[in-house]
Order: sequence, then structure tokens, then C-alpha cells
Amino acid sequence: MDEAGNAVVGIVVACYRWLADLQWYASDSLSLQTLQQQAGPSEQTLSWTNVGTAALLLGFNVLLSAWLGLGLSKGIIVSAVRCVVQLTILGMVLKQIFMTQNPVYIFGMACILGMLSAFEVTYWRSKKRFPHMFASNMVSIMGSAFVVALFGNAFSLNMDPAYTAVKFIPTIGMLFGNCMISVSIGLNSVMESLDVHRDRVETMLCFGASRWEVIRPVAVKALRNALMPTITNMGITGLIAIPGVMTGWILGGADVLQAARYQQIILFMISASTASSTLMSVMFCSAVLVDGSPRLRLDLLKTYDGQSASGKASEL
Repeated sequence: MDEAGNAVVGIVVACYRWLADLQWYASDSLSLQTLQQQAGPSEQTLSWTNVGTAALLLGFNVLLSAWLGLGLSKGIIVSAVRCVVQLTILGMVLKQIFMTQNPVYIFGMACILGMLSAFEVTYWRSKKRFPHMFASNMVSIMGSAFVVALFGNAFSLNMDPAYTAVKFIPTIGMLFGNCMISVSIGLNSVMESLDVHRDRVETMLCFGASRWEVIRPVAVKALRNALMPTITNMGITGLIAIPGVMTGWILGGADVLQAARYQQIILFMISASTASSTLMSVMFCSAVLVDGSPRLRLDLLKTYDGQSASGKASEL
């Protein structure tokens, strides 16, 4: 243990001396031209040949699937084609929006992304559904993401106006993606907890427990499960790998410290939006499944075959 401790101390001292010998620059003292000369031209044109060359790497995935009989070859090819088509269309649409700077188009594009996120959570990522689930998810995700994106762009990214397309659409897109994941985890946790512990919940209700007393532990568990990935990701960012937003800025020739600050702002915005959107969706789901009587209403949960969760359980 002593040898290990001495080794750690030695490594820390060596790292400190190395950092002390470095020549540190302020974010505005190292010219952008110097960075571009080191990293290459920021406006480098990529052709379909470059994309095709990178796509050749997927051949390993296809061969591996065929060799081991994974049955994923078709899925890999279809996903790759969808990736190319979807990103190409998105790029063409965003290019026109960036050129026009029309607020109607900007908010229209953001609303489409938000509705697609709610649709994904409701119809693809949730094991069961309850009444008005799509509407509640849309309000939770879009309401949270819009407020956080407008606030962050206006006061943290200093954009004027706050809905400037080149920053607003990519930012709110990232918020939608992370909210979608957290909301999905939270909703599945609520529905699973109430289903698994239905006897305990019904016993509490029989003994006069209030609606909030029943919902609170379920909601707390769901929020903890949903927010843990975001908190973990924020804690390890910059320790193991360079995050995606920062990588994009660096590849684009931006100042490294500016890229780091932009990444920090985005992570804080993601954390706020995921927390608020998950809270709203979890509370709405809990309020539907434990009504004001209060009664446990698992009969409102529908599986993909159209049966209610309670009916399916009784058949089993």
C-alpha cells in the first residue's frame, strides 16, 4: 500500500511539474490562424468519395455479423443508408433555414424535432402507454427544451436574437435528444414500479395513504434512474474522451478554450432540461396511474397488443 501511495504521489508531482513548465495562453492570445495552420483548413471540402471510404469500415461489422450468425447484416446496411439519407436531407433543410434566418422556419424546425422526440418516447421506447401519453411527453420535452435553449442562447452564448438559427437549432436538437432518453427511462421506471409493487401500493391506499404518499417514492426512484446517466456523463466529461461538441469546434478550427467553455455550457443546459422534462413527465404519468380518489389505475396502461396491463396480468 505504501509503495502504491508513493507511486501515486510521484505521478502527481511529475504531472504538476510538467504543467508548470507549459506556456499557457489566454483564449484570445493564440491566433486562430495559428490553430488552423496546425489542424489544417477548417473549410475542407468533403466529397461523397470521403463518405464512401468511411463506409467501407462498416464492412467489418457486416462480415462479423455473417461470420457469427448475428443476423445484423441487413440492419447495419439499412441503418447506414438511413443515416446518409436523413443527414443529407437535414443538411439541405438546415442550410436553407440558416440562409433565410426566418423565425417561423426556425421555430417550425424546432417544433418538428420536438414532436419527433415525443413520438419516439411514446411509440418506440416505452413498453406500455397510458392516456394522453404523447401529449404529455410533447409538452414536457418541448416546454423544457425551449425555455432552457432560449435562456442559454441569450445569456450564456450571448446570441442576439436568442433564436439565431446557427446556434439555436443545434442546441435545442441536443436538448431534445437527451430529454428523450431521460423521459423514456423515467416513464418506464414509474410504470414498472407501480406494476411490480401493486400489492404494496393498494395496501397503502386501503390504510388511507394520500395520493402524494404513494407517488413520492415511485417518482423519486424514477427521477434518480433517469438523471443518473446525465450526472455521470457530466462528471467524467474531459477525463476520458473529448466530448462531441468540443470535438466539433476543434475540428472546425475554433479556439480550444472557447470550445471547452461551449461544451460546459451545453452540458449544464442538458442537465437542466433533462431534469425539468423528466420531472414533468413522471409527475403526469404518476397522476394518471394514481387518480384523485385515490385509486391505482393500472387498467389504463395499454401494451402494444392493445390489452390493459392489469387484464394481461390477470390472464396470466
